[in-house]
Amino acid sequence: MAENETAPHAAAAPNRYRTVHLQRAKDEGRRFAMLTAYDFQMAQVFDEAGLETILVGDSAANTMMGHATTLPITLDEMIVYAGSVVRGTRRAMVLCDLPFGSYEVSPQQATESAIRLVKETGIHGVKMEGGERYVEHVRMMTDAGVPVMGHIGFTPQSENVLGGYRVQGRSEGAAETMIREATALQDAGAFAVLMEMVPADIARQVDESLRVPTVGIGAGPHTTGQVLVWQDMLGLRAGKMPRFVRQYADLRAVVSEAVSGFHHDVLEGTFPAPEHGFEA
Repeated sequence: MAENETAPHAAAAPNRYRTVHLQRAKDEGRRFAMLTAYDFQMAQVFDEAGLETILVGDSAANTMMGHATTLPITLDEMIVYAGSVVRGTRRAMVLCDLPFGSYEVSPQQATESAIRLVKETGIHGVKMEGGERYVEHVRMMTDAGVPVMGHIGFTPQSENVLGGYRVQGRSEGAAETMIREATALQDAGAFAVLMEMVPADIARQVDESLRVPTVGIGAGPHTTGQVLVWQDMLGLRAGKMPRFVRQYADLRAVVSEAVSGFHHDVLEGTFPAPEHGFEA
């Protein structure tokens, strides 16, 4: 297959990013980027910008549906968002979160949920929160043909158990524990492991201990990939940002100004102008 050249720090872009390309980045000391997306148009923009991976996050519960946590979103709702994103991509690998309540009961439940996501949306893999206790879940999903990204550190679906949004991995022996959790997921078949809100040195030790790539969010610069929620990264969401977010634009201000201009023109009667209408 023909491949197109990308930025000088990256490998040539394949026709579609797959797990093998993320593994190759790890093996060759390169990195990849990931953003969340929940709809067709933003997925198109991110895909055309060259992102290797897009995550249909259960953060849609917060960013798209207005919930205070990720817990309420359902598998059926994730399927709607994921299908929209897949239809907006040509090159990016699209992953989707298994939402709370869709996998915890048993490996079979997880596998049935993952298969539904793949069959009904066309995603290329799932992400699942949790460590060693989900080893059999990962193994069964992988055996069924669904690539799985693990997720350790702070796991938002467990926020009620963890006592809220708290950095993980600061206790004595944390590095050994996290390495054990990540290695168990890797050995069960996970193609990558995401770490959230973990001290940078702990994340570095985990990354160095794994064969598979790692992805960080609030986990320092040593992971193979980095992910952010797009509304945070592009400045659409109001309020205090997490420490690990860098805002690359202020879309909230841009959109607000544009809407105010439209509102003003409608009230003043200057829109629509003659050039915006049709003649008989």
